[in-house]
Amino acid sequence: MIIRLVIIFVVLIALLGIAAGLTFVERRMLALWQDRYGPNRAGPFGLLQVSADAIKMLFKEDWIPPFADKPVFVVAPGLIVFTVLTAFAVVPFAPGIQIINLNIGLLFFLAMAALGVYSIALAGWASGSKYSLLGGLRGAAQMISYEAFMGLSLMGVVMLAGSFNLSDIVEAQKNIWFCVPQFAGLVIFVTAGVAEVHRMPFDLPEAENELVAGYHTEYSAMKFGMFFIGEYLAITLISTFIVILFFGGWRGPALIGHFLPPIIWFVAKLCVFISGFILIRASLPRPRYDQLMHYAWKVMLPLSLVNLLVTGAVILAVKG
Repeated sequence: MIIRLVIIFVVLIALLGIAAGLTFVERRMLALWQDRYGPNRAGPFGLLQVSADAIKMLFKEDWIPPFADKPVFVVAPGLIVFTVLTAFAVVPFAPGIQIINLNIGLLFFLAMAALGVYSIALAGWASGSKYSLLGGLRGAAQMISYEAFMGLSLMGVVMLAGSFNLSDIVEAQKNIWFCVPQFAGLVIFVTAGVAEVHRMPFDLPEAENELVAGYHTEYSAMKFGMFFIGEYLAITLISTFIVILFFGGWRGPALIGHFLPPIIWFVAKLCVFISGFILIRASLPRPRYDQLMHYAWKVMLPLSLVNLLVTGAVILAVKG
């Protein structure tokens, strides 16, 4: 029991530290890739920019619009942080480093990811603003659409591993990582993951050119900060599941895997995919909203069904 409490505490502190640190890392990496200045005024190399941002949010006026539904307006930002942090409970970071080992760990992750849509929808509705409401409706439609084939894209992994248990899925990749036989599933999952965390180019629920700031237009101070932290936690969560489901989790490459401890392999892979999220933001243009929905229902959904059918057929053929 004490060991589990220690793991919970360490994981919680690490995740909040990553979320805060990513606000700095993202701006520095965007500055590098887009050939512009990043944070370079607050402290050496701009390292105190995170502290400056935190102080700014803490001391801003915590304003609630008089036309808002106040209880729902207050609860909505906390929902996204709660659901994402809860999803980390089933993540196996390394052998013996896991809060709870569920046989339905993958389904638990999908359920928590689905609950995140309530935060955006309720924030948009409770704000009492047309811009916020449109942003909330966009966010709900986008997340529900992309969740449909996010789950389907992972069924190929489940069929190969024969389990919904995340530790079993990692163990099943001891010979070959699932990014090879499930490359189509990986592409579909990453696309759905970017849409789920509504990052550029899929940041249409908060498209500032059209909706001011979308569902969080009326939010300020730490309530806005909760959405901010929730987004970075969600990026970390999706990157974590890319590592677990398609890149062997804590396992290193077969020939050199024993040179580093499992947790180091896990963290190294996680950093690569978080950087990938930032690179996508830096390089891809934003589509129109109708193009986004067209891409989901007419391209990605049929592709995920084809991937599922082909995977099943190959498994049946191999097993005779």
